[in-house]
Amino acid sequence: MSEEPTTPGPQPEPIRFFGTTWLAHDGGYGIRRAGVAVGSLLAAAAGCFVLRFAYEGLSIANVGTFVNLLVVVMFAICSAIAFRRTWEGFTKRHDPASQASMRGLLTIGFVGVLLAHFFRSLTEAPGEQLHREEYESAREQYAKRASRRTGNPSRKKRKA
Repeated sequence: MSEEPTTPGPQPEPIRFFGTTWLAHDGGYGIRRAGVAVGSLLAAAAGCFVLRFAYEGLSIANVGTFVNLLVVVMFAICSAIAFRRTWEGFTKRHDPASQASMRGLLTIGFVGVLLAHFFRSLTEAPGEQLHREEYESAREQYAKRASRRTGNPSRKKRKA
């Protein structure tokens, strides 16, 4: 079931957890932002807790200091890269091919992704700035196209 647009022209793109409430900051926008902030922070903490158990498992298995250090450094680097990539994704669209190639790294660095969502949700809905810029640009382009022609050109009065 698709809804008919209430106004002519481009419609705002929904954001996960926010729908289109980001446009006018209505419909529980503030509560949703707080929920995303708390949820992403709790998920990051739970993820760190699970990683701690994995590290303790490696220590119990007595794999050696090098492997323990390698695992910690790998998760730290992947989390830092994932944080930066996610943070940049809030202000510009990434190429789908490069985003697909980074999927594994973003999965390993999930703590960085969750922290990026937490910090961004303190100021706005994650991705709101990008969506707002794209929506306003689309509205401007639509207004220019709609104002070019008014009426039927064949009925235009010609000067004699």
